[in-house]
Amino acid sequence: MNPIPKISESEWEIMKIIWKTSPITAEQILLQLSSSTEWSDQTVRTFINRLMKKKAVGFERQGRSYLYYPLVSEKECVKSESQSFLKRVFGGAADIMVTNFLEDANLSEHEIEQLEKILQDKKNKDSRSS
Repeated sequence: MNPIPKISESEWEIMKIIWKTSPITAEQILLQLSSSTEWSDQTVRTFINRLMKKKAVGFERQGRSYLYYPLVSEKECVKSESQSFLKRVFGGAADIMVTNFLEDANLSEHEIEQLEKILQDKKNKDSRSS
């Protein structure tokens, strides 16, 4: 499996659109970004080209247009970015990261129940594999 490419913050904006709606043209990407950014057509195309060089995006020619589609899944990229963040900011210590987030978070009862279920599932999974 190819390594997951490092995607910049701006490239993430492009990728979110491509993951949500693909295949998609550069013009369609620009239209979707117009409410949140003031990027020019050339800026969007530059980011798309970078993503193609990183093998995060592929394309198919259709007439005079190029249709872009993801070569990596959103889930894979989120996982890779999360692991990178964990190592970079918390030295790989997941418990410190989770504690840090939970101390400052305002969680609903439902969100707390979801977290408890995730932890219980993880505990059960880990105890089965030991």
